[in-house]
Amino acid sequence: MSSVKRNASIDCIKGLACAAIVWHHLAFYGPMSNVAHSLLPDTIEWLSEYARMAVQIFLVLGGYLAAASLAPKGLARFDNAPEQISKRFIRLVVPYAVALIVAVLLSDLVRSIMDHPSVPGEPTIPQLIANAFLLQDIVGEEALSAGVWYVAIDFQLFVMSVMLFAAMRTLKLSDLVRARMTKLLAIVGVCASLLYANRVSDWDMWGIYFWGAYGLGMMAFWGTRSKRWTLWFMLIGVIGCAALWLEFRGRIAVAMTAALVLMVLMRPAHEDGTTHAQLLFGNLARPFDPITSRLQSLGRISYSVFLIHFSICLLVNAVVSEWVPDYPILHLLGMVAAFVLSVLAGKFLYLKVEQHVPTWSTALRWQLSLIGAGGGVALASHWIG
Repeated sequence: MSSVKRNASIDCIKGLACAAIVWHHLAFYGPMSNVAHSLLPDTIEWLSEYARMAVQIFLVLGGYLAAASLAPKGLARFDNAPEQISKRFIRLVVPYAVALIVAVLLSDLVRSIMDHPSVPGEPTIPQLIANAFLLQDIVGEEALSAGVWYVAIDFQLFVMSVMLFAAMRTLKLSDLVRARMTKLLAIVGVCASLLYANRVSDWDMWGIYFWGAYGLGMMAFWGTRSKRWTLWFMLIGVIGCAALWLEFRGRIAVAMTAALVLMVLMRPAHEDGTTHAQLLFGNLARPFDPITSRLQSLGRISYSVFLIHFSICLLVNAVVSEWVPDYPILHLLGMVAAFVLSVLAGKFLYLKVEQHVPTWSTALRWQLSLIGAGGGVALASHWIG
């Protein structure tokens, strides 16, 4: 079976995780969820508290896909590390900058409608510059939208991966030894992250804090391609359980479980290479085709949805809280509408921006547009004020 089919399976998982993140923000940030709480108190509280852990699934998938594309056998399959890094930066930053321009403009509109802690404040030039270059958490500036920290972390983790694989390629050793050393260093990084770095909350703006989940994804990929896959499976479990024994963290339990499940799903089930995931999302899931096809579609556009959804949810919250009576059912329907509109906005961003191959000039143009739009909003606010 083709890799397209395998990617469709991963898209289903990404779609579920994406939906969980959007609903987490809808539940966590009011005011619609506050009014609707009486209808579904347990569900809204669960979404507010636990659905955010779906980010760990994205981290594990990120590591899995990084290993698959950069070093499927533990050896770098690319020649130019700076080129890989620059391509990644551009692919991330162009839709990111477009989404933040929307966030800046809609936040300014929402501030005139609703006074609520979830509404971002008026942007400053240092804040805009830091956000444009994925440096907001490192330099202590507030993010322009919820969840954008993940984009900066994803880029850091990708850079760490590329540098590791590129460094190992320079060693004057056999391919087998270099591949083993690469995998060993990745595993050492996982241990360092899960057993120490991930327990230091002040480090949560650095990639090493999240390398544990990301590295577990890499291990899951290499395990699926290994004849000794059971050893990889046990190694993931032992490292994960040791980290949880040292200090229980729900997010790490989710990451470990995701890596183990991913490894089982992506293992070949037949000699022709058909994976368990293909069987599950193929013949076994046929009665649920309408659901799985929608999850696959959501998974494909998940990055764009992730980028744009908070702005859309913020606007719907403002409109509903200002002009709709405080009837719980109406605010619950408002939450559903916000989710649907977020997906539609994400699809539009994907079709118009993300799916196109950008250039450095495109990236810089959108970054400067972000700074200009934010500066214009701040200047207009001062004039009007």
